[in-house]
Amino acid sequence: MKLGVIGCGKMGSALIEGIVNSGVCRGSDTIVFDSWLPAAEGLSDKTGGLLAKSNADVVDQADVILLCVKPQGLVDMLTGIGESRDKLLISIAAGVKIGTIEAAVQNRHRVIRVMPNTPAMVAKGASGFALGADAKPEDASVTLTLLQSVGYAVEVKEEDLDAVTALSGSGPAYVFLLIEALVEASMEQGLSRETALRLATATVAGAAEMVETTGENPSVLRENVTSPNGTTFAALESFREDNFKGIVKKALNAARDRSIELGN
Repeated sequence: MKLGVIGCGKMGSALIEGIVNSGVCRGSDTIVFDSWLPAAEGLSDKTGGLLAKSNADVVDQADVILLCVKPQGLVDMLTGIGESRDKLLISIAAGVKIGTIEAAVQNRHRVIRVMPNTPAMVAKGASGFALGADAKPEDASVTLTLLQSVGYAVEVKEEDLDAVTALSGSGPAYVFLLIEALVEASMEQGLSRETALRLATATVAGAAEMVETTGENPSVLRENVTSPNGTTFAALESFREDNFKGIVKKALNAARDRSIELGN
């Protein structure tokens, strides 16, 4: 498989580097292009990928092409990729619908739309993807393999991608905010910033690992560490009084609604 990438920013680079490092695709079988040449050169140096001369050059040479450009520039870019046909285009452009992409390429290519997230940069990503009208089962398999090289991935319906955006696409920012809040509160209680940050980070990572490895419902794990009238109980009662779950629900609804607006 020849794998191309158009757009060598943080996410495009993270995907290609993760795919190559995992052994899913050899560096020499990747073709990279970015309108800012130093970005493409940097990725090529890291992976051994070939430098393309243009967007159209990538599409001509590759079998599968990752579209990692900004959403507002995607359609204009696609109108200039030449007359090649029957390639698999995998778009990570937030809000740009499959039908829009298919129309821009005059239905000459198969399309899959992906919502990844930034932890893909450390091979801990979480991605949802949806198939276009002409995408084949083997296209879904290829996409799943590529995305799993940088984390977790799951196929969903396109109409569910707004919810995926709200949950995992924007989700890392929610966790970063939680870590910030934990650190700031702990510093007010006397801990140093370094100690608080290390403890908070390890706690978040450890809790997530417990959910994944034990397979237990998070509510069960929460109950297991909550002694009646203990310290955890006191903290959770405070969360309940302030409607913590309601705050989270409101935030995810806001993110989903904004994703829908951008798609329209």
